[in-house]
Amino acid sequence: MKNIASLVLLIVINSIAHSQEKQIDLKEITVISSPRIELPFSENSRTIQVISKEEIIESPANNVAELLQQVAGIDIRRRGVSGMQADLYIRGGGFDQTLLLIDGIKVEDAQTGHHTMNMALPIEVIERIEIIKGAASRVYGQNAFTGAINIITSKAVENVVSLNIESGSYEQKNASVTISRKYDDQSILLHYSNNSSDGHKYNTDYKNENYFLKNSFQIKGLPVEMISSFNERKFGANGFYASPEATDQYEETQASLLGFTTKIIKNSLIIKPKLYWKRNQDMYVYLRDNPSVYRNLHITNKIGAELNGSYESNSGITGFGIGVSSVKLSSNNLGNRKRTMVNLFLEHQMKFAENKIDLTPGVAFSYFSDVSTNKNYQNNFFRNFFMYPGVDIGYVVTDNIKLYSNVGYTYRVPTYTDLYYSSPTTLGNENLNPEKAFTQEIGFRYNKDNFNFTLTLYNRDASDVIDYVKNVEASPWEAFNIREINTKGYELGLTYNFYLAAFLNHSIKIGYSNIEDDLKQTDFNFSRYSLNSLKNHITTSYSFEIKKNLESSIVYKYAERNSGEDYSVMDFKISYTLNKYNIYITGNNLFDTVYSETNLVEMPGRNVLAGLNVKF
Repeated sequence: MKNIASLVLLIVINSIAHSQEKQIDLKEITVISSPRIELPFSENSRTIQVISKEEIIESPANNVAELLQQVAGIDIRRRGVSGMQADLYIRGGGFDQTLLLIDGIKVEDAQTGHHTMNMALPIEVIERIEIIKGAASRVYGQNAFTGAINIITSKAVENVVSLNIESGSYEQKNASVTISRKYDDQSILLHYSNNSSDGHKYNTDYKNENYFLKNSFQIKGLPVEMISSFNERKFGANGFYASPEATDQYEETQASLLGFTTKIIKNSLIIKPKLYWKRNQDMYVYLRDNPSVYRNLHITNKIGAELNGSYESNSGITGFGIGVSSVKLSSNNLGNRKRTMVNLFLEHQMKFAENKIDLTPGVAFSYFSDVSTNKNYQNNFFRNFFMYPGVDIGYVVTDNIKLYSNVGYTYRVPTYTDLYYSSPTTLGNENLNPEKAFTQEIGFRYNKDNFNFTLTLYNRDASDVIDYVKNVEASPWEAFNIREINTKGYELGLTYNFYLAAFLNHSIKIGYSNIEDDLKQTDFNFSRYSLNSLKNHITTSYSFEIKKNLESSIVYKYAERNSGEDYSVMDFKISYTLNKYNIYITGNNLFDTVYSETNLVEMPGRNVLAGLNVKF
C-alpha cells in the first residue's frame, strides 16, 4: 500500500512541475450542510466535502453509491451490479449510524439503516452532494452518529429535454428522460429512468424504476419548492443476507418522498419551514420461487414538519429549530409500531479578533415516545428525553489557511429491527438504550486558487453500542447494549487543477483515510459484532481534456479492511460531445479484481457500459 501511495504522490508532483499553470477560481458554495446558520464553505468549522455537478458529470460513477465510494473515509458496501443494494458507513461507524438527507429533509428509516441508500436519487437530478463527517447530532439530531450526507437536487435553469440510453455488460439496459422547463414564475424538473440487468451471476438480476419531480413556484411572492420522488427495485439477492450459501434470496423495495420547503426573510430574521412525507416498503423472501418458506414485509411511513431559522444581531448569529415527526411501521415480523419524535436545536455563532476566531456552541434536545435512556426516572417525559451539546471553533490563520476543532456528544436510537426482530437465529431486545459517543476533531484546511489541501484527526469514544451476543453456541443471537468502542483516525485530502498543452483542463484529487478501532471485550462467549472498517483507504481521480470536446477520467480506489483483506479497483470514463450529442463509455473494475465489500458477496468483474445522451 505504501508503494501505491508513493506512486500517486509522485504522479502529482510530476504533473505540477511540468504543467503550464493557469489560475482557476474555486466556486464558493453559499450554503453548506446547515439547516439553520447559513455559512460559506470557507467559514465552516467542520469537516465538509462537496461533490459538485461538474465532478458528477466527469466521474465514471453511474449512481450515488459509486460516487460516494470516491470519497476517503466513506465506506459503501455494495451487493451486486450497479449498487442495487448498498449500505453506507462513515469513519468506521455502522450503517444505522449515518443520516441521509434530500434537500435537507431527513429520510432515515426507523426499521433499519439497511434501507438508507434506497432513497438515493438518480445522478441526473443531483446538483451536488454535501458530506459532513463527524458527530452531527447537535446539527441534525438522531442517526447523524458518525456524519450526514445531504443530496441537493438540481433546479431547472433552461428549457431542455435530455434523453439517455445505455447498454453494456451483464445485459445492462438503461434508459432515461429528463425534462427541464423554466417559466417566469416557476420551474419544473421531471425525470424518469428504467434500469435493468441479468446480473453478474445466478440470481443477481434486477429492475429499477425512478420517478422524480421538482417544482419551484411562488405563492404571494413566497418561494416554494416541492420535490417528489419514487423508486422501485426488484432484485435477486444471491448471498446478500443470511449466509453466502443462501443463493435464492429475493427482495423488492419501494422508497418515496414528498416534501415542501420555503424560506422567509424579514430583515435579520430567516425562517425555513419544511413539511414532508417519506415512505419505505421492503419485501424479502428466503426462496425466490417459494415465498411461503420465509417472507418479511415491512412498510414504514414518516410524516414530519420542521421550522429552522436564524437571527443576526451584534452578538452574532443565533440558530434555532424545531422538528416534529410521526413514524408508523406495519410489519409481519416486527409488529405494528408507532413513534413520535420531537427535536429542538439551539446554536449561536460568535466571532472575535477581527473575525479571525469563530465560536459556535450548540445543543440538541430530543424526545422519543418509545425509547428510554434512563429507566430510573418515573416520569416518562424525562425517561424519553435526551440532550446532546457540542461546540465548533475555528481560527483563520491567513486568507488561505484555517484551523478548526469541534467536540460534542452524539447518539442514535435503536431501530425497530434492533428492538423487535424475531427469527429462529436472532432476537431483538425491546429494552435497548440508545447508542452514544463523545467525539473530538481537529482540522487544517488550505485553499488557494487551484490548490486545496485538508488534514483531519478525530477520536470517537462510543458506549452502549448494540451487539448480538450469546453464551451457548446453539442459542439464538440476542441484542444487548454491551459494547464500548474507541475509534481513532485521520484523513488527508488534496485537489489540484491545472492546464496542460493547449490549455486543456486537468484535475487531480487524492484522498487518504486511516482508521484504528479498539473494541472492548465483553463477558459473553460469542459475539456477532464484526468491526471491518476500512483501515486504510485511498481514493484518487484524474480528470482531463484530451482535446476540445473529448474528455476522460480515471478513478483508482484501494481498500484494506481490519480483517486483513485488501483490494484495488480502477474505473474509467471517456466522453465526446458534438453539438447536442454526447457519446461516452464507462469501464468499472478494469483489472477484473476478485473481491467482496460485505458478507462475502463477490462483486462484479470487469464490466463496460456505453451510452448516448441527446439534448434538444
